[in-house]
Amino acid sequence: MKGIYFVNNRICINGLSKEESIDLQEQSIRNFMANHNIQNTKLNPYQLNEYYTVPHALLYDLKKHQHSFDCFIHYSLHAMEDFIYTYPAKWLILKSFFKEVIIVEKQTDLTIQKVI
Repeated sequence: MKGIYFVNNRICINGLSKEESIDLQEQSIRNFMANHNIQNTKLNPYQLNEYYTVPHALLYDLKKHQHSFDCFIHYSLHAMEDFIYTYPAKWLILKSFFKEVIIVEKQTDLTIQKVI
């Protein structure tokens, strides 16, 4: 499976610092991807990280490449909620490029849950 993941570098999770929150998100997602044999796809060779931190940039790259992917992975609803509620139409377009949207924080077993 091929996927793309998002890390929100502007939030603090469970009282952690921003740096610790970034590490928590990244490690949790990478562990999930490794456990489920999901390959990370990097659309933009010039981006600094293996993950996206700006949903608008991800949407731009997805539109430019016109590919669909197996999954979009993010840590929690909290990590994406600002974008989802501020730009609901763009969120729907972004989701349309993926077969599944996976929230890692909600995974309690080895099954992948589809988020609508």
